[in-house]
Amino acid sequence: MTFRTQKILILGGLIILVGGLGTLIYFVFFKPDRPVPSTSPTISNEQPTAPGTLPGAGQAGVRPTPSPTEPGALPEATPVAIGGRTETTKLTLTGITDPVVGADGASVNFFDPADGKFYAIDKDGNRRALLQDTFPGANNVVWSPRADQAIVEFPDGANVSVDLRSGEKVTLPSHWEDFEFSPKSNGQIAAKSIGTDPGNRWLVIANADGSQAQTVAALGRNQDKVQVSWSPNDQVIAFSDTGVVVAGFGRKQMLAIGKNQENFPGLMVEGFSFEPIWNTDGSQILYSTHGPSSNYLPQVWLTDGTSSTLGENRRSIALNTWADKCTYADATTAFCAVPKNLPAGSGLQRTLAFGEPDAVYRIDTRTGSVATVGEPESPTSMTNLQVSEDGSTLYYQDAKSGTLQFFRLR
Repeated sequence: MTFRTQKILILGGLIILVGGLGTLIYFVFFKPDRPVPSTSPTISNEQPTAPGTLPGAGQAGVRPTPSPTEPGALPEATPVAIGGRTETTKLTLTGITDPVVGADGASVNFFDPADGKFYAIDKDGNRRALLQDTFPGANNVVWSPRADQAIVEFPDGANVSVDLRSGEKVTLPSHWEDFEFSPKSNGQIAAKSIGTDPGNRWLVIANADGSQAQTVAALGRNQDKVQVSWSPNDQVIAFSDTGVVVAGFGRKQMLAIGKNQENFPGLMVEGFSFEPIWNTDGSQILYSTHGPSSNYLPQVWLTDGTSSTLGENRRSIALNTWADKCTYADATTAFCAVPKNLPAGSGLQRTLAFGEPDAVYRIDTRTGSVATVGEPESPTSMTNLQVSEDGSTLYYQDAKSGTLQFFRLR
């Protein structure tokens, strides 16, 4: 083979190689994909939407609202609570202060900070003023059991006792705080009298107008460890966090204070931040604490509350919430608003859970059994729960807006 022939063969091979590489590059990178026919072509018979109007249901470009049977769809709200979303009625458009079921057992009394007046409102939204006097700037209200008397507190420490039946108003000492009315509706109140000198700090009982005050127990430097909590059976008026520390981290003894310095048994609790509420006859206490046993989430407990059985029959309830989000409907039935998602450590720092939506649960306090009641149709953080006297209505406030709302229990 001549040298010239070798050159021709080599040149031909290079041409073939370059052509093959070019073809390969074309098929890999530049050749358009063959269209795949659709097995269910989309056909739209909808008419164009006029400018400025909303498309009708199912129109092109609009995702229709899923029906309740579709995955991910919210169930319809029911008129009465049966465990899920429940139709909700808003009774006020602005925030109110300290609602409480009125003397008729059906309407709700409240203080409106917008105009400084007391009102009553029924389920139909009919609202009437309870008093023509105004209390501008007031930030807290303490109600009597029949909601016919109140103590109005102001940020500067001023306190005014108001009789909503007669309209009589009396100024109470500014160094009195943490008021609570007697459950016997006899017009008495309990309070902490905080003098400048620790030797002049007392738990006191007086008439609602401040007259006939009598000391019950010395507070000394422990005034912040005492919380007024007057039992419906008129036996206990406060709890003191000055009991002995029991073996085991987070266990302590709460001491009950009686009107006549009775020697009640101590109440053993697991955890910190003891918050009690009494059932309607004083035979039982529902309280919440947080500690190691609850992973520092608030947890509900039940215990007996009479003078002879205080602290007995203590058991935890599988609900993580605070006692002030609970209320008793009668002596054996309690309702609690329970956050659906509690952040870790919210027992230690409650602000972490602010605004978390709640669901409502019913507790049979005889057995400790828990049942789901329902939840507002829109996600809501609930506070100040109140049940009407006939048990048909659950009133509450939206914790964010302060508005008064309700849904039907039956």
